[in-house]
Amino acid sequence: MARGTVWRIDTPADSSSRTTIVLADDHTIVRSALRALLESEFVVVAEAGDVEEAVRKVLAYKPTVIVLDLSMPGGPSLAAIPRMLAASPGTAVVVLTMEDEPRFAREALRAGALGFVLKEAADTELVEAVRAAVQGLRYLNPQLGGLIAAAPETPAGPPDGLSDREVEVLRLVALGHTNAEISARLFLSVRTVESHRAHIQQKSGVTTRAELVAYVQEHGLMAPD
Repeated sequence: MARGTVWRIDTPADSSSRTTIVLADDHTIVRSALRALLESEFVVVAEAGDVEEAVRKVLAYKPTVIVLDLSMPGGPSLAAIPRMLAASPGTAVVVLTMEDEPRFAREALRAGALGFVLKEAADTELVEAVRAAVQGLRYLNPQLGGLIAAAPETPAGPPDGLSDREVEVLRLVALGHTNAEISARLFLSVRTVESHRAHIQQKSGVTTRAELVAYVQEHGLMAPD
């Protein structure tokens, strides 16, 4: 069986012999199975069922590693990774997901995750990914590692897989328009605008308006007025 890609980055390894884990997934049955798998070698100190609870548990327990489901209630998990790392700089993030598109792996690593594991391979890869994260190593599912290596570094079109409509919404958010104002300008419902904004946050990994403005400027997305 192919093994995941592991490579060292400039992150200090955790020197503690007791590896503690916060386990975040919105399905109780999945958490139970993952806990049984992880506790063969590590100590699971807490569980979380949504994004905000995961952030709180990281702040409270300062675990060695958080195993984080990519899709949970409470907002985009990717956008929460920088918040977790700010609250607990010594915590490593291992993302566990069903999303097998390379862009999600890129975005997770860009946000600060050290590991990216597909749920279908969790029984053979998750423990190895946690071991790697504890040592300051990155772990990437081998299938995704191959796809990322083969993909062009600068894909055509908007960054991070944003759609043209999401870029339009992003520009208006950066200019300071409210959801209602964007709705009127683009002839969309307010709920649709909110959905676009959630997708923008998930894909870009940024949340505040200041970050969005910087993101628009960095990628040259602001069209001439």
